[in-house]
Parts: sequence; C-alpha cells; structure tokens
Amino acid sequence: MKLYDSGVVISGDTIIEASEGDREKTIAYGILKSHNISDSMTDLRIKFDKLISHDITFVGIIQTARASGLEKFPIPYVLTNCHNSLCAVGGTINEDDHMFGLSCAKHYGGVYVPPHQAVIHQYAREMMAECGAMILGSDSHTRYGALGTMAVGEGGPELVKQLLSQTYDINMPGVVAVYLKGELQKGVGPQDVAIALIGAVFEKGYVKNKVMEFVGPGVKNLSVDERIGIDVMTTETTCLSSVWATDGRVEEWYDIHGRKECYKELAAESGAYYDGCIEIDLSEIKPMIAMPFHPSHAYAIEDVKRNLLDVLDECEKRAKVSFGDDVNFDLKSKVRDGKLYVDQGIIAGCAGGGFENLCAAADILDGRSIGNNEFTLSVYPASMPIYMELVKNGEAVKLIGAGAVIKTAFCGPCFGAGDTPSNNGLSIRHSTRNFPNREGSKVQNGQVASVALMDARSIAATAANQGFLTAATELDCEIKGYKYFFDSSIYAARVFDSKGVADESAPVVLGPNIKDWPAMSPLTENLLLKVVAEIHDPVTTTDELIPSGETSSYRSNPLGLAEFTLSRKVPEYVSRAKEVQAAENERLVGRKPCKALKELGNVMPAIKEKFPDANHENFGIGSVIFAEKPGDGSAREQAASCQKVLGGWANIAREYATKRYRSNLINWGMLPLIIEGDLPFALMDYIWLPGIRAAVENKEDRIKAFAVHGGALREFEMTLGALTDEERQIILKGCLINYNRR
Repeated sequence: MKLYDSGVVISGDTIIEASEGDREKTIAYGILKSHNISDSMTDLRIKFDKLISHDITFVGIIQTARASGLEKFPIPYVLTNCHNSLCAVGGTINEDDHMFGLSCAKHYGGVYVPPHQAVIHQYAREMMAECGAMILGSDSHTRYGALGTMAVGEGGPELVKQLLSQTYDINMPGVVAVYLKGELQKGVGPQDVAIALIGAVFEKGYVKNKVMEFVGPGVKNLSVDERIGIDVMTTETTCLSSVWATDGRVEEWYDIHGRKECYKELAAESGAYYDGCIEIDLSEIKPMIAMPFHPSHAYAIEDVKRNLLDVLDECEKRAKVSFGDDVNFDLKSKVRDGKLYVDQGIIAGCAGGGFENLCAAADILDGRSIGNNEFTLSVYPASMPIYMELVKNGEAVKLIGAGAVIKTAFCGPCFGAGDTPSNNGLSIRHSTRNFPNREGSKVQNGQVASVALMDARSIAATAANQGFLTAATELDCEIKGYKYFFDSSIYAARVFDSKGVADESAPVVLGPNIKDWPAMSPLTENLLLKVVAEIHDPVTTTDELIPSGETSSYRSNPLGLAEFTLSRKVPEYVSRAKEVQAAENERLVGRKPCKALKELGNVMPAIKEKFPDANHENFGIGSVIFAEKPGDGSAREQAASCQKVLGGWANIAREYATKRYRSNLINWGMLPLIIEGDLPFALMDYIWLPGIRAAVENKEDRIKAFAVHGGALREFEMTLGALTDEERQIILKGCLINYNRR
C-alpha cells in the first residue's frame, strides 16, 4: 500500500504526482455540486436527498425538531429500529421509543422499519441508495459509496437542520483517490482490505474530513458486497464520506433489488486531480486482524502468530493507557500451546452481516464443528431478506450444523448491547469497532473484555479450528459463491411507509421516559469555567465520553442519560459538573453563586482585581473538559449534549478527532476551543474568559483566557477554529434549539 506525499492527477491507469489540477473532474465534485445551493463551490450549503436514523438517535432528533417548529418531514426520512431491538433494559422504554418512531412516521410523513427487519445501513442500501444521490444519517457508518451514493454520518442536530429545510454547511472537502489494482486472494475478504487501509492512514490523519474516491482497474475485480464491506469501514479512517466508480456489477445489484432506475455510471474524468492518493494492490492484501483497542491496530494474522507474545505485550501496554490500574488486562493468558485462543466469534451488522460474507463463512464451516469448549459463534444477517436467502439456499443449515447460532438483524454486538464476553474474554468480530469496553464490559465494576476485528472468512476458519486463531488462507476449503435473490415482499409486509404524506390527526406517542430537552442559556458576556476532567489519552472516543450499550436505552431522556457521562473514563465527572451547575443555577435566579460553590470566594477576588466589573450578572459559570483529541468514533450527539445538560460550556483540545464531534459541540452551544503548547491550567482549576461573547460576535481569531490558580491569574490564548456565521449564532444563542426559536 502506497500513500502519495502530494496530490495526483489520474489519467486512465496512470498516476502522476502534481501540486494542482482539475478537481472538477472527480466523482465527488460532481455530486457535491449538484447538491450545493450556494453560489460558491468553496463554501458549500448542501441539501440532502434523504435522511435515516435508528432508535437511539431518532427520538432526540425529532424532539429537537419539534421544539423548533417541525410540521412535516420535508424529504424522505427513514426510522429504523436496530440498536435497542432486544428491549431487555429499562422495562418498556425501548419499545416506547419504537412506538414514538412509528407515530412520528405517521404524523410527519416518514418510513418506519420495525425491530429485527434490518440494520440501518443495510436497509439504506437495499431501499434508499441511488447513484449520484446524497444521504445524511445519524450514525457514523452512514456509508453507501459503493452504490454510488455519497453518504455522511453526523450528529442529530445536522439532521434537524435538514428537517427544518436548512443546509449542511461545510468548506469544500479535499478528495483523496483510493486507487485499486489487482484482485483478492482466495480466503481474503473486504474486512482484510479495510483493516489494512485503516492501519495505513488513521494515525497520519491522511484522509481526515476528506472524501475517499475509489477508482482504478481493481474496482471491477471486487463484487458489490466486497466493495460495501470495504466502504462501510472508511468511517474508521476519519474521512467525511466516500464514493466509488460504478459499473455493470452495481447496475446488476440495483436490478436484483428491483430498483434498476437508481443506477447510473459514475466515473472520474481523465485528468482528475486528487489531493492525495492511496494505491492498493489487492493481490498483496493478507488476512488481517485489528487488535484491541482500535481498528487501526492492524496486523497480518500470520505476523501475530509469528510474533505472538510481542504483539500481546504491545496490546497490554495500550490497555494500560486506557485503564490504568483499574483492571488487570491480560491477553497472554489466552496463549495455549503457543497458539492464541479466542473465546467468541461474531459476524454481524452493517459490516459483517452481508450475504457473501455469511455464505463464505458457511462454506468454510461446512461439515466442521466449532467444538464444545469456551468458543462460541453468533451470526447476525444484516436484514431479513438476507436471512431468508440463507435459508432458501441452504447456507443457514451449514452454519447451524457447525454450531453457530443465527440471530436477527441487530447492531448490538457492535456497541455493547449484545454478546458481551466473559471477564477477560477475547472476541473476534466482523463488525465495525473494537474500542475499550465497546463490547459491553464495565471497568468501573472491575470487568474487562476485548475485541479484535477480523474478516468473516478468517473468523469462520478460527471457528473451524475450534477457537485457535486461524487465517482463512490456511484452510483448504471451497468458497463457492452464490447468486443473491432479494425478496422485497418481506418489507412490504412489515414496513410502514407514509409515501411522504403527513397525517396531522395521528397522535405522537410519548412514553414516560421520553423527555424534552432542558432549557439552555445563551452565551454570557464573560465565562468562568471549571476544569472537571482532564484526559491525556492520545485519542478519546465518543464511547468514553458517553458509553454505549445499556446506556443507549436512556437516550430519549437527556437528564437520565447525562448521569452516565464519562462514567467509564472519569467517574467523578458527573458530580463535579453538577456542583458547578448548581452555582450557575444560583446565579440565574439572582443569587450569588458562592453560596452553592464556596470555593468561588477564593477565585473571584483574583478575577476582580484585574476585571473589577466582573459580577454574577455578566458572567456564566460552567464546566469544561480537556482532552488531547476527543470525538473519535460514533456520530452520537449525546457525547456533547450530555455535557451541555450538565452545565458544560466548552471543550478544550489539541485537535478534534472528527468534524462530526466538533459540529455536535457547536450545535449544543459549546465552545470548541483549541490550545497549543503546555497546559497553563490543571484539573479543578478555573479558567476566566473575559469578553467571550464579543469575541464570538466579532469573529476574533484568538481567544484571551486566564487560568485562576493559587489566587493568581495566568494569561494564555486559545482559538475556536473556523466557524460559519450560522455556527457563531448557534453558540451565541446557546444551542440549535434556541437558534431556531429566534
């Protein structure tokens, strides 16, 4: 795999390094231009064709839009139910959310996909994607580029803007070519390509907030399912979106799904200029494994087996960074007779649950057994139509006969709501992520387990070897390949489709856990912030900011969910933030905040010595967290909104891992501050931001700040980065809801 150090021009099958060229010849440029309503291709204002959300995001989105005056869904909006499907936590509240979704699809004119029918992204592929279209989803893995659709995963407020007929405002993103050549070896699958790709680009930030455009002669050597499997994992590179050249195979795919009219050929023009290029020879890709705790921790399986103890030692050192001394993470105990033994295999969701992945796994396991020891294997087809075809063609029989358990379409294994391993268990999964605790364990309870990502083929080979790590290329077996037949009658029988017609007479059904967003104050003239969490991990994921798993049941209840904020990373955060919030609440009712937070009696004299006009009528009091690089991973808006609900006014970071997390901060009225150099403050210190409202209004580049420590002020500077005029107004108003109530 080769990463070019400069931009490139691609003419035919020739890659030419260049510093500039014709960007308008890329596929991405054409799609963005056709969806941009501004008169500039530098500052884009995008209107999407369709929207999609699942059941741990659509409640908050619709509640936000309702508070802002929503009357009907202006474009097709699909509400799927694939995250809280099992309804096992919190009594009735998960099914209450589903009934809310169904009632809103009726009232506002949307589409409702009941639980167990399809995971969000498979339904979007089967029923929504179109060549040249754009889809916005409230899930980070909203990626349909292999089908010619430029799809973007964002936090809920960005979908709210589309529901209110507003726009998605971004600068024209860079476009990076992913130039494919050659073809895959037998036993190598799409997850192997994806892991190798993520390992090559993630730490370098090579495609961060850019569009990845897949081109080259190797594209035609991949089936559409293989392209989809690679494409969905591009999220883990931190790119903005992706798109692929389309061909006859894609046309056939649309035809199979009864939507041939949605196909058109997409190809970059000869001489297209790209801001970078990743050249991949598919024939050189080997079976891969992403070791805990990130998809970028990429190794060839053969290298892990060759250097087993060294690799495991490296994983344990990484765990020490995340967990400290809270738990004893021990992978070396998994070594038996010099081989790595794993406890669990899972093939699931938008990445693993595709038809070809499951057929390949079934062929590898045909006539074999996973054994009767600790190792288990669970399989989740990505949709009921896929499940049906596995039954019809006999592949389900092979899986069940080998000892695998086939379950319904569910995203749980990907975010810690299903198949949590035993303590210190190691799971191999063809799913999207393997962040700390994402498999469902709870460090705060002394538990730890871990996930390594692999392709379905090598998971099946490991299962055939009864739990000992095995690459699919090591087994002598036939992977036959099967033609897929899509049965749309399954959806016709169960999916509610309003056909875009809103029914105002249909009541919106709110269960007892579905709560409105609390009132949020506009930005004050000055701010006093207390640093209540300080995180120095190289990257902080949204899972660490607000855990997934069982907490997802509470995403319809802003105050209830906020109790879990940073619970696995900084357990003291919630109580600290609430203490600061109590002082702000005192201030808001005209009382001196020192009564609620007595330490302010020592802080304010130092501030008033330099700023004598400072008083509780002209400054707000809030909490702030520092993290080196927060926001990797999920699009979940609650990673930001929970901080806001608890009185957070800002994040301070060296950089933000993704655009979507920074956008979530802004949409919830929080300052996305950036700092360089040594930190001038420490945990539990106060930071005084004089004139912060005027600085935002006047588009000031540098933000003056003062750390309050030991009765003295220490001046330093931060920046806010680029903000659009609308983003500044959202921050000034206090949040997107307030902005839309103007």
